[in-house]
Amino acid sequence: MQRIINVTRKMLMNQGIISSILLLPIYSKLVSTQRAASTLTPPKPPDSEFIGFHSVTVRTLVRMPEKHIPPKIERFEDFEVHLRGSLNPNKTLALLLDYDGTLAPIADHPDKTIMSIAIETILNKLAKNPNIFLAIISGRALDDIKNKIGINGITYAGNHGLEIESADNSRHDYRLSEEILENYNRLVKDLQENAVKNNAWVEDKRISLSFHYRAVPVNMKAAVKQEATRIIEKHGYTANAAHEAIEAKPPVVWNKGEASVFLLKEQFGEDWSKKVNVVFVGDDTTDEDAMQKLQGVGKSFRISSDPEMKTFADFRLTSQDLVGDLLSWISNTYENEE
Repeated sequence: MQRIINVTRKMLMNQGIISSILLLPIYSKLVSTQRAASTLTPPKPPDSEFIGFHSVTVRTLVRMPEKHIPPKIERFEDFEVHLRGSLNPNKTLALLLDYDGTLAPIADHPDKTIMSIAIETILNKLAKNPNIFLAIISGRALDDIKNKIGINGITYAGNHGLEIESADNSRHDYRLSEEILENYNRLVKDLQENAVKNNAWVEDKRISLSFHYRAVPVNMKAAVKQEATRIIEKHGYTANAAHEAIEAKPPVVWNKGEASVFLLKEQFGEDWSKKVNVVFVGDDTTDEDAMQKLQGVGKSFRISSDPEMKTFADFRLTSQDLVGDLLSWISNTYENEE
């Protein structure tokens, strides 16, 4: 009897090995197909699909957004080379744009930033195109960014998307708890008393802030940044590096990425990715949240002169000057196909 059991056990083991060998070509093809599809189509929702074969189960691979060194664009002609056919003019375009460092060059003080006449002109033209949904998503306070852009009838998101005003003037603000708001007031006071020195200053945006240290002497910047970061995090806020500044954001799961998806759903519905082309342009680390959310379902551009920079964006614009060229290329694309 024991001998029969041993023989039976050996046969079952062999069958398992044979089943696994038979499965290998299927699994290999599955992985290859998934990799190929992920470079051509938007990522599928994170639901897992399973394929059963005898007693073996294989999970399909889902590509997650990841940072990479993207192709660079350094002249107007590059847009045609890299983007020809990527925007379907028969579909509405959702154009989501940052302001500081994107539509306007970085200045030594936020009050001094200004758009070039060329960008202001093309932006107004795009805002009037019935096939383009235009939204400005900025780290500035809502009223501040509205005053800087000065275009009526478009959507604005301020404070990294915590404040939103749609084209019809309806508001969609993220409601922060009383505890967070109280911490914010204590944070501002603490920074003013202990970190605002040597030409550093606080840009108070009521629910988030920017700690600016551009004018701090070079030999003091490291210490000033360290102290400001310590104070920000002590009060439960998140400290994000920006251009010669530290962005202090409330501890909530809401950023430019969440705001971008919210705007797209509000405007076009849950299946927005099937209805519209999406373009996002930004220059800073806070813009990466939107680039990550839109990877695979839109085209995003990160402005940077660093050739080794890794980003969630699809392309790198080598200078801020190219933003005007991109907007002109988009305008031409939608005009030529009307």
